[in-house]
Order: sequence, then structure tokens, then C-alpha cells
Amino acid sequence: MLIMGNIVFEDKDIIVYFKEAGEESEGLAHAFTKPCFVVHRLDMPVSGLMVLAKNKKSSDILGKELQDNKIRKIYLAQVEGIIDEEGTLKDYLFHDRNKNKTFNVKTLRKGAKEAELDYSIVKRYEGSTLVRIKLKTGRTHQIRVQFASRKHPLLGDGKYGSRTKCSIRLCSSELEFIHPVTKEELHFECEPDWLEK
Repeated sequence: MLIMGNIVFEDKDIIVYFKEAGEESEGLAHAFTKPCFVVHRLDMPVSGLMVLAKNKKSSDILGKELQDNKIRKIYLAQVEGIIDEEGTLKDYLFHDRNKNKTFNVKTLRKGAKEAELDYSIVKRYEGSTLVRIKLKTGRTHQIRVQFASRKHPLLGDGKYGSRTKCSIRLCSSELEFIHPVTKEELHFECEPDWLEK
């Protein structure tokens, strides 16, 4: 059951929605009074902002924006261990559909895709680091795999090596895109409920 209070913005063409951890992205298509089009997805255990289209025209335009990397998504993640400085991660990732798991591979092989992200340090805690991530590509489980492969799994992400028992510390915290009809540049921000002050 979806809480309609999670609607951050709505007009006749789009809905900006805060997806809670555990909600399925695809399920949002039929969660409202009228069916919507899911423009992009978030992994089920991940929370954050999503834009949904209320009609085919808006869906097509936003889909093109997504394809052209014009929908900007910023994530907050709390990772195990201390990261000293900001940087860029570049890898080849292969997603195994049968296992629903992504692997970091050494060379570009069949089925593998280039993955790249930039990150900066927000805060260091005792034994963990809060990072702000800008995706340059949108691969399945990309953030989770790229940090885990460097011995910094996301807290709570047992699938990729975390031993911390909690919800996955990953949230799509900023969303920026051009409105499909009004052409206004829209920017939305949220704070994950797991964020330590």
C-alpha cells in the first residue's frame, strides 16, 4: 500500500514521488488513481526520488531525456570504511540476470558495460563514510558493486559483502530534469531517514 503523502510534486503531466525502501519501482505504475509510466527505476531496497509520467507524451519526452543523460540523479550512500578523498570510479560491469547480481569484470566482454560515477565526501563517521554520488552511467546495482569491489560495501548491503545488519544505506536524494511540457527546469531534494546527523 502506497502512502500518497510520498508525492513530492504533481501536475497533469508528471508525479515526483519518494519511493521508500522495499517498494517496487514497477509497482508504482498502478499505484495511483490512474496508471502512470515508470520513467526510471530504483532497486527495491533503495529509497529516493523518482519521476513518473501521467501520459504517453510525457513518458516519451522524459524517456528521451533519460537516454540523453539529461535527467540528473544524485545519490547519498553510507559505505563501510573510511574514504580519504573524492574521486571517479570506472569499471566494466556484467549483470547476471539469473542470479540478479552484478559483477565487476577486468575487461570488456560480451554482456559487460562501462560504468562510471563521481563521488565526493560528505562526512566521515567512526568506521564509515557518507558519500555524495553523481552517476555518469546507470547500470544495474552500479553504485553497490563499484564501492563493494573496492572493499567499501554500502552499509546493510549483504548481497555485496556488508556485514552490517540494517537497511541499505543508499538514497536517490536529488533529482533534476526539464518538465516535458512546460520546459521548466525542476530540482527536488530529500534526506534519507537513515541519515546520521
